[in-house]
Amino acid sequence: MFSAFAKTTAVTGSHRAFHASRAASAKLGVEGLASKTNLNGEKVLIRLDLNVPLDKADGKTITNDKRLRAVVPTLKFLKEQGAKVVIATHIGRPKEEPFPDSMKTKVVQERLSELIDVDVQYVDEVVGDKAAKAASEIAPGGALLLENVRFNKGETKNNADFAEALAKTSGAKLYVNDAFGTAHRAHASTAGVCAHMELSAAGYLMEKELKYLKGAVDVPVQPLAAIIGGAKVSTKVPVIESLLDKCQHIFIGGGMIFTFYRAMGLSVGSSMVEEDLIPLAKDLMDKAKAKGVNFYLPTDVVIADKFDAEANSKVVAVEEIPDGWMGLDIGPASISEFNSTLGTCKTVIWNGPMGVFEFPKFAEGTFSVATALANVTDKGAITIIGGGDSVAAVEKMGLGPKMSHISTGGGASLELLEGKDLPGVAVLSEVEEATKSSWWPF
Repeated sequence: MFSAFAKTTAVTGSHRAFHASRAASAKLGVEGLASKTNLNGEKVLIRLDLNVPLDKADGKTITNDKRLRAVVPTLKFLKEQGAKVVIATHIGRPKEEPFPDSMKTKVVQERLSELIDVDVQYVDEVVGDKAAKAASEIAPGGALLLENVRFNKGETKNNADFAEALAKTSGAKLYVNDAFGTAHRAHASTAGVCAHMELSAAGYLMEKELKYLKGAVDVPVQPLAAIIGGAKVSTKVPVIESLLDKCQHIFIGGGMIFTFYRAMGLSVGSSMVEEDLIPLAKDLMDKAKAKGVNFYLPTDVVIADKFDAEANSKVVAVEEIPDGWMGLDIGPASISEFNSTLGTCKTVIWNGPMGVFEFPKFAEGTFSVATALANVTDKGAITIIGGGDSVAAVEKMGLGPKMSHISTGGGASLELLEGKDLPGVAVLSEVEEATKSSWWPF
């Protein structure tokens, strides 16, 4: 019925070419901020995403400091400029008091101090007299870590009074957002506070995220491929629809493939299916055909007799899934065709695993994608990894350094790929500059 991956149609277009430079509106970056005003001795309120994972046993040992290391370039730049930095961040999702010590920002104070070679001060208050006094005592090149901004209910509600109090407490008129992972949330510390700032800029991490992800959707280097996986179609519909206007190739994997199979009239055994989305799955395939996009579905899958790491498993064609069995990974023939097509692509976006990669028996599809992307990056392609599970798979294989860009924001990266304006980005100060038609930073 289909070759190694199910194709709805062939691509009719060729590589896009972009030549002319254009005047474009861009967001102010941290270096641009320094060029506009002397930062020496100036207060700067910075929003970071320091929501690090902690050891469950003691609730204070950081098990992965990647988010801390990601913001080091921005913090070191501000330090070198002599700025007085006030850090706002969150840890976890606080509900009601008393808040556990594991959600207090003090847990990152020591490691952050080590990374930026600054004795970062800590205050157990977000807004108020104590925090304001601590902010007033910051030395040039120093930093103060405020308590978890989400301890105040006004944070997630983008409460105007809380946003104003945060600005007043910090004593800052300059703002930097380097928390891409929260940029899709209109919170007081990511959006509302900017109304009280003279200038609001993007940190280095934020700038990098925008360059890669905006580049992928605005002016991609073609051919562009998107690999979309995960358990549910419902969480990925908007990004698939958006990418249909950008991509030449779209590959579908993970549990969502079975909803598409049902839309094709196939039996899927006991595999996961979102029954109410079957018509929408068919509509997406029809749209791909109408737009001349290659839409790939695996033609073989690894199935199991139960959802368990030690389940009995075998490889079957998608037309031959028996009753009582469920698909937990894409099969070897599909992997082979996938790798072959990837080799022709210049830009690849990956969001979502191909199977239940937490179980070794069903990890081959996901890990093969990671390896394939590392290989095409070596050949000069641009590879962008977005989404928690995709990032986890890449890091588990030690292939992170091989990729062009690994996004720090799952939800934020998805919304940016959908073409949405992120609240935490929209409020940043704009600058007019002549830019090349490509966003790529190399």
